[in-house]
Amino acid sequence: MSQRVQEHSSKPDAVLFLTRNGSPLARYTAENVFRRLRTRAGVLCHDSGRYQPRLHDLRHAAAVNRLISWYRQGADVQRLLPQLATYLGHIHIAATQRYLTMTPELLHEASQRFERYARGGQYE
Repeated sequence: MSQRVQEHSSKPDAVLFLTRNGSPLARYTAENVFRRLRTRAGVLCHDSGRYQPRLHDLRHAAAVNRLISWYRQGADVQRLLPQLATYLGHIHIAATQRYLTMTPELLHEASQRFERYARGGQYE
């Protein structure tokens, strides 16, 4: 049994990140650590955007990459969106849809899917 399971809850809704004393890690603390690590690693935006990458951006990137992966696998993305919403902790799928960023790669995969469908093929 892992040390975490022995010392802390292993329930599905248990807090993932804990401090050394076992209390939940505050959001501000996690964001601050991410900001310092990002700076130390030299991960910076040099475009005209006013924001640097944030910890929350990892959620957005993971969600978009999951969609791209599903499209490439030929999965039924519309059927799987509720699973993604649940994974992200969203109650309504509309929150997940607003949350997703349309990237060139995602747009390409979705348009290829639509093109196959429009030409009379299965939408795999």
